[in-house]
Amino acid sequence: MNTEVIERHPAIFHLPPVIDKRRGTGGMILVIVSEASMFLILFVSYWFLSNGDLRWPSQAPPKLGLALLMLLVLGSSSVVLTWGERQIKHARQRAARWAGVLTAALGSMFLVLQAFEYRDHLKTLTPRTNAYGSLFYTITAIHGLHVLTGILLLIYVLLLPDLDPAKPPHRPYHNASMFWHFVDVIWIFIVAILYVVPHLR
Repeated sequence: MNTEVIERHPAIFHLPPVIDKRRGTGGMILVIVSEASMFLILFVSYWFLSNGDLRWPSQAPPKLGLALLMLLVLGSSSVVLTWGERQIKHARQRAARWAGVLTAALGSMFLVLQAFEYRDHLKTLTPRTNAYGSLFYTITAIHGLHVLTGILLLIYVLLLPDLDPAKPPHRPYHNASMFWHFVDVIWIFIVAILYVVPHLR
């Protein structure tokens, strides 16, 4: 497009400052809504295929030990990242970066624990065993992929030269934190539905 046209009519081609600074947040909200819808569909499928009984596994229910430990790891990571967001508000970028590093490390620990959990669980249940096995690994693997995505988002943010929310790209730390907290909340639902409920026989 001709740059002279843009220069003559800047209001047409540039967003207002308030919208411009929050468009990344708006985009992240849309991402979270779409991903939440996907998990909702998976949970409904789990309920539907179990004929309305969430305790449907015929084999031994999944062990709670590692799942609860993974919940503790993700919960701790959210606390750390929330603290990092507060440091951004006080212009303490170095502390915020360390919080991001620790959060990414805890996310990586979660994935390692999930690998150990899979290794143990695959001895009695595989994705091909039955519909429950297929859905169990689909839901947990997709969540693991979201954790990996969250780690990559944090790494991107940590590589930015300036985390000032008033400078482009606007509010990157906050936007990455929103996604991370969403992933943590989803794991709470996964633990409750796929791990805890099958023990309530």
